[in-house]
Amino acid sequence: MPRQSVPRLSEVVAALEKLWPAERAESWDAVGTVVGDPEQDVTRVLFAVDPVQEIVDEAVKLGADLLVTHHPLYLRGTTTVAASTFKGRVVHTLIKHDIALHVAHTNADRADPGVSDALAGALDLRVVGPLVPDPTDPEGRRGLGRICELDHPLTVRDLAARAAERLPATAQGIRVAGDPDALVHRVAVSGGSGDSLFDDVRAAGVDAFLTADLRHHPVSEARAQNSQTPQKPLALLDAAHWATEWPWCELAAAQLDEISDREGWDLRVHVSKTVTDPWTAHAASTATPDSMGAPN
Repeated sequence: MPRQSVPRLSEVVAALEKLWPAERAESWDAVGTVVGDPEQDVTRVLFAVDPVQEIVDEAVKLGADLLVTHHPLYLRGTTTVAASTFKGRVVHTLIKHDIALHVAHTNADRADPGVSDALAGALDLRVVGPLVPDPTDPEGRRGLGRICELDHPLTVRDLAARAAERLPATAQGIRVAGDPDALVHRVAVSGGSGDSLFDDVRAAGVDAFLTADLRHHPVSEARAQNSQTPQKPLALLDAAHWATEWPWCELAAAQLDEISDREGWDLRVHVSKTVTDPWTAHAASTATPDSMGAPN
């Protein structure tokens, strides 16, 4: 068996950039290496959704040399990395323990395979193409979201139950807008916030759309459109943002593992199981307008 080599950060980053080229990120995004010496050795990598202190502390405990996250640390820039700020403390902890940070965000969303492929895989959905194709992809496989088919139709209720069972548990669970008994043959999925994609979802002619961060007004308008097109109603399933993107961590870790094996690197790859969804509890509503007392 050939002797394995320890890669430098620059080598690992080059491999990650081939998977998720920075130029494919949205113009407003902040992707790439945030912290790290290109010459440092990398023997252990941790994948996670959020670059928050909990995850950085986990990386320290694990002895990781590189943390790869989906969400950026500084999406809108900053004027300070003082440790008195929570993001500054993240930077200080990373540097103190020689841990690099690399971010793959919308470039991972648009990749083939990418964030929505991992979401579809977690739900056992068969991907047939991107929801919003990347015009720079001649093969038509990259892009935002995915259009999927079910091997056997499910009701909206059963699809929501599958999502609740297969995605990591969160306080929110799965919210549904639409007829729970309607049958779903084709479904669009998009990891992360997806209510800006309603026009593309409608054009795709799917029966349901599973995403995260659905807001009141877009959902209300989508339901109003259902009343105008009763022959093709659209059910909406709203999961927690973190839960829809966490499956990508497992996909990405497997991709880096494969590269490591091919390159003969002595590299251990891990996925954080720490739940960093910000919501911590859920109380089911019981009151109705009729049962509520009159305001004082």
